[in-house]
Amino acid sequence: MNSEIRNLEPKALWNHFADLNAVPRASKKEERVIAFMVEFGNQLQLETIVDGVGNVIIKKPATKGMEHRKTIVMQSHLDMVHQKNNDTVFDFDTEGIQMIVENDWVKAKGTTLGADNGLGVATIMSVLASDTIAHPAIEALFTIDEETGMTGAMGLEAGYLEGEILLNLDTEDDDEIGVGCAGGVDITATKSYRPIDVSENGVAYKITVKGLQGGHSGMDIHKGFGNANKLLNRILYDLNDILAVAEIDGGGLRNAIPRESNAIIVAKHTTDFEDKFYEIAKTVIDEYTTVEEDLEIILEECLQPQQVLSKEEQDILLQAIYVTHNGVFRMSPDIEDLVETSNNLARVLVKEGEMQLLCLTRSSVASGKQNLANTIRSGFELAGFEVTFSGTYPGWKPNPNSPILKVLKRVYEDLFKEAPNVLACHAGLECGILGTNYPAMDMISFGPTIKGAHSPDERASISSTQKYWKYVLEILKNIPLKNE
Repeated sequence: MNSEIRNLEPKALWNHFADLNAVPRASKKEERVIAFMVEFGNQLQLETIVDGVGNVIIKKPATKGMEHRKTIVMQSHLDMVHQKNNDTVFDFDTEGIQMIVENDWVKAKGTTLGADNGLGVATIMSVLASDTIAHPAIEALFTIDEETGMTGAMGLEAGYLEGEILLNLDTEDDDEIGVGCAGGVDITATKSYRPIDVSENGVAYKITVKGLQGGHSGMDIHKGFGNANKLLNRILYDLNDILAVAEIDGGGLRNAIPRESNAIIVAKHTTDFEDKFYEIAKTVIDEYTTVEEDLEIILEECLQPQQVLSKEEQDILLQAIYVTHNGVFRMSPDIEDLVETSNNLARVLVKEGEMQLLCLTRSSVASGKQNLANTIRSGFELAGFEVTFSGTYPGWKPNPNSPILKVLKRVYEDLFKEAPNVLACHAGLECGILGTNYPAMDMISFGPTIKGAHSPDERASISSTQKYWKYVLEILKNIPLKNE
């Protein structure tokens, strides 16, 4: 499996990626990958620094003849999203990612691949380890916890970096150059409830919504994919009068569109309930058949729970979830086809007297982000939830006159005989945050083609990675002189 990856071209990049993917590196659990990067820098006898929050900085002098060019910061994040298919047996805390090659794609066996942002990390490692690649002075910045709060970028203090240009390697289409991104805020709604005992004449069922595509809650939010939490709630809402909810457990990370959601319920009228359930399930599946061909909505009997929500609490919960906006809220009026503001209802957990609903609201406009966050908070608070905002981070405002943008456009056109797509994205990139302490730094983002990030369908294009590597090498040769 992984040995096949090591024979792909460019070998240096894929081998470093394989080495990296052998190290567990969940967000907020980066101790091992930090140690891995420190050892890597030390083995190369390069200046290696770990800052106060855990970011790793490795500095390499310019190669001969490149000393008079501007110092660059090459930046990627060390952590990866941990998601797996329900039937995949895998321990992210102890096992390395198992990779396979299928035609032009590198994939993982039932889990996320970690190409986001592991291919960027491996790119930088390849440049640092090479004695043949021409480049200016490099400050390699490996940040932590990008996926669940961007706390690495937020914690990077002024004074660690001297570079004038930042190359962020976290864009996921090889014909795109990123010049801006959305900011975000985490919304957490919690509420306690008092369960009641189950009546003896009910039948218990487990309802499962699964098989959805999921994906990145920024980059994929406009594609119309199903949100498992919303679809399950729709079913529960329509059957509200003939069921009692015991538990709900759906979704996971805030930046992943939920692929699966489950509920334990007790039905009051078995025959009527099953008939109505399958009627509603068919309606939902038919609606999504074009974009979610693997969607399944399953009903199966299970052990009867001891307690359920009261009818009053159940009504309030299902209404609160129903009214919570999910998906695109507003398209940008200034940039064609750019999502300006959105929300992802990422997690629903109802169990043992506690309700927890988690959202990630994004916007490229700070006031728009606050507006939607307040809209969602208002709905939750009307339903009696306690609501907190956390993990807020700024967007990255596009600079059409960026000098490094001009370099990347020219190099791309020279190499590939076509113009790149210059755009802002709806994902959260670290550039906006890093710019708070390094406001004079000229920033740009690009990368190889990666599909299905944040889901077990994540895959990286081999041919695109080869194209991207060629692009990286040429960019390094064309960094402007210090006096330009």
